[in-house]
Amino acid sequence: MIIHHEKIGGVGKTVEIDESKFGKRKYHRGHAVEGQWIFGGIQRDNGACFLIPVEKWDKETLLAIIKQWVLPGTQIISDCWKSYDCLNDEGFIHFKVNHSVNFKDPNTGAHTNTVEGMWRHAKALLSQYSRKKHFYGGYMAEFMFLKKCRILNLDPIIEFFRLAGNLYDPNKYNNDGLDVSEDDDTDII
Repeated sequence: MIIHHEKIGGVGKTVEIDESKFGKRKYHRGHAVEGQWIFGGIQRDNGACFLIPVEKWDKETLLAIIKQWVLPGTQIISDCWKSYDCLNDEGFIHFKVNHSVNFKDPNTGAHTNTVEGMWRHAKALLSQYSRKKHFYGGYMAEFMFLKKCRILNLDPIIEFFRLAGNLYDPNKYNNDGLDVSEDDDTDII
């Protein structure tokens, strides 16, 4: 399987990061739901985003994800989670919003409204039924794929088949699924 992602942000760009739990019950009503924490970010000027299921919230885990998905020099806005305190030392410009005091920092203008809106849209895409924790990576990939298609004004169905075609070159495989490319030493019987 091909894993494809593009880093977001960059010098002069702003990315908001946050975490959200998917699958939780509201007001403790309904049946117990196995939830999944998702860590994500969204670039303000174009809506490019990443959403990653996470099990651990330590500094090392989150920093590794940020470095994998966000370009150095990016202005990152987050809440006051302690794990984010290292971002200025890692080549990012970091602003925080203390949500227990206000939703927009009156001094810097920093806010996380864009990423909060992303969570609302991502959760709306999910069915309320049959959610399994081990499928959340796929659910998040679907959301990112559809969002990217909207940003680039692409038809999602056509883009899906174009990308699937890149995975399986019909000239490279025989009817048994064996690679028969010319540089392969495999003998077909």
